[in-house]
Amino acid sequence: MKVSVIMGIYNCEKTLKESLDSLLNQSYKSFEIILCDDGSKDNTLQIAKDYLKKYPEKIRLIQNETNKGLAYSLNRCIDISNGEYIARMDADDISYKNRLEKQMNYLESHPECALVGSHVFLFNDKGVWGIRKTKSDPLKKDFLFGSQFVHPTIVIKKAILNQVGNYTVSKATLRAEDYDLFMRLYAAGFRGHNLQEVLLNYREDATAFKRRAYKFRLDEAKVRYNGFKKMKLMPLGLLYVIKPLIVGLIPQRILTLLRHQGLDSNQDDEATRPIVK
Repeated sequence: MKVSVIMGIYNCEKTLKESLDSLLNQSYKSFEIILCDDGSKDNTLQIAKDYLKKYPEKIRLIQNETNKGLAYSLNRCIDISNGEYIARMDADDISYKNRLEKQMNYLESHPECALVGSHVFLFNDKGVWGIRKTKSDPLKKDFLFGSQFVHPTIVIKKAILNQVGNYTVSKATLRAEDYDLFMRLYAAGFRGHNLQEVLLNYREDATAFKRRAYKFRLDEAKVRYNGFKKMKLMPLGLLYVIKPLIVGLIPQRILTLLRHQGLDSNQDDEATRPIVK
């Protein structure tokens, strides 16, 4: 088993089937899918059980007794994984058929690379409406502007993920577990790459840009501070630590405009990036 695809699932009965089907249809075959139900209250768990029954050789399912959050659920998946690599996937996104094949080809031909991601198309129930591009080879300083990888697109070496302690489970990282992880990886000397092509459709509504509760912006400021400090980006980083707090004060209509203007940018700016899944 080469790859373990890990997915936290929670109240996603409307999208889970399409997401799982996109994985089961991959051209790359040496992988398993590990699902962790995080206390779903709809039909999500039953759908997962149905897929487990149909694909017992491919799918594994675990459950949290209560809702614990994405980072906790992903860590549980990592703990029982058999793969040499860990791939991420969300229960409302769609992987392209050749996604894992292309990412594994890159990782195995570039042993110096710890993780690989890609561009994504943004879509909703009406279809694709935008694109989010990612920088090919992000540097430490790029993280001042925001996370440099789209979380559900990444494939990472499991040994390296274990080396940095997997995902951080804390109040501060509740909405920024990916940003925190990527900064810890870079602080430890690892580097990643983004394939300059779309390999996943990322579900996001084109009209409804949810305003984050201000408490989550405070939490992200803490994540930024800790990450920038570990990557030795201080004192310049202090200017970017307060950025989410300032963004939280910007009127909704201006945020939406900034977001749409930033869709084809290589910098994943806080004002324009989607809420972390």
